[in-house]
Amino acid sequence: MKKNIIIIGGGINGLVAANYLCKFGFNVSVIEKKSGFGGACTFQTKTINGEKIDYAQGATVLGMMPNFIFKETGISKNLEIFSPNHPKLVYFTDSKKSTKIYQDHKKLNFELKEKWGEKGDLEKFRIDEQKVINFIRKGYKKAKSPSISEAEKVLGKTITNLWIKGSAKNLLDHYFTSERTKMYMGMTCIESGSSSIHNDGTAFTIPLMDSGSVFDGYWGYVKGGIWKIIDELYKINKKNGVKLYESTKIDSIDNKMKTVSIEKNNIKSVLNYNYLIFATDPLTPAKLLNNQKFLKSIEKRDYLGTSGKITAFFKKPVIWKESSNYKNSDTAFRFVFSNRNLNEFEESSHKSSKGLNDYNPCYIQVYAEGAAQRLMENNESFDKLIFFIKNFSHNKKADELNKIKDQIMSTMFKFIKNPEDCVGTEFLTPKDLTEVFYFPQGNIDHMALNHDQNFENRHFSNNTENGFYSYADYNNIFYCGAGAYPCGSVAGTAGYMCSVQLKNKQKTLEN
Repeated sequence: MKKNIIIIGGGINGLVAANYLCKFGFNVSVIEKKSGFGGACTFQTKTINGEKIDYAQGATVLGMMPNFIFKETGISKNLEIFSPNHPKLVYFTDSKKSTKIYQDHKKLNFELKEKWGEKGDLEKFRIDEQKVINFIRKGYKKAKSPSISEAEKVLGKTITNLWIKGSAKNLLDHYFTSERTKMYMGMTCIESGSSSIHNDGTAFTIPLMDSGSVFDGYWGYVKGGIWKIIDELYKINKKNGVKLYESTKIDSIDNKMKTVSIEKNNIKSVLNYNYLIFATDPLTPAKLLNNQKFLKSIEKRDYLGTSGKITAFFKKPVIWKESSNYKNSDTAFRFVFSNRNLNEFEESSHKSSKGLNDYNPCYIQVYAEGAAQRLMENNESFDKLIFFIKNFSHNKKADELNKIKDQIMSTMFKFIKNPEDCVGTEFLTPKDLTEVFYFPQGNIDHMALNHDQNFENRHFSNNTENGFYSYADYNNIFYCGAGAYPCGSVAGTAGYMCSVQLKNKQKTLEN
């Protein structure tokens, strides 16, 4: 007889887990309390001068998804994707021209020497990084729980100590001499939160953020918007027989009776399960299970997020002041750094975590989504630029920080020839992210990628021998949200790994 699985949370991990578990022969139901699926991978519609345009409310770019998930789920069949091959462009406050981050490491090595005075070993860095990335990707595919002993067996102790167990500061100092190189290569360490680059375990975030294989470690766009991934998964899962409950409230969970009491359209009903999976933030399961002891213990973890986002709309295509000889230069990823060295970089992060200022300038990532959509022949009413911004405190919502928004826009307008064509913005701070997407303390990865919350420590199991993705002490309850290994992003990796491990657990019980 088929076992029943209920997945709570209809974001990317919940939908990916449902996709695989359905194929594995389980009866699968997904419960989502919002009116639509997608979690943080959703869109909103803005009206400007009587014209409407859809924009990504949360996640914007695709990057960390494994290629096998992209294909095996079936979402690749009806989606067009694009990754800019133009060199990334990096600016500092005193830059007159950008530094180009080439994919070719020989070109990049020359560029960093010329622009930043880099005297380190970039080639060795890339070679070692690729070894770690390959190790991570193989672990994804095999759904193997992250393990230091396995890393040492495959990579050796030297690389494991440097790239997985060590601090980002030590890793960057090992390969590079320039402060600017170190800031650029290490910026992903604070992408979701305010992790100190001096803490052990933070080095792992650097290869982790490049471990996606849809674009072979790079990041890109989905035609029509990244939320189209959710649309496709929803259609595929529904066609495959997954029961999808949206706008559904959970009244209670009885794990002894293995029932979930729900309410939809004012109609109450009870669903039975053999296994329960939470693809939510990490705190919600303990609350719904009324496990106050476990809730109290995990509330002590670091959930603080310091990332903000501005979506800017232009009535005409953005024209950048710096010209480029490369094709499709308007689609390039851009980065603007406000800090001069690692000490300032670290200080900015520290101030944000302490809430000392509402905004501590650090760096801004620029996603030229409008240009990418045009290249994929998705012609929209307005051009869109997305500014992913570090570092905000968790103290105030966007509507309280209009002066700071104007300050950020002024910084970005210095690089644009036609700022007068900007006709609207949408702004989110970490506090907004908490309210809109239920991110604990505004963290886009639900939990900071700190030394004790990274790699093999990124789980919510009291006994990983019982199951890396098991939740607390429960034998039949699992967690695969963004707080689980590897982390968030629109990837679905945790959902896949959890589903495979659950299938293997059931197979062992049957034997």
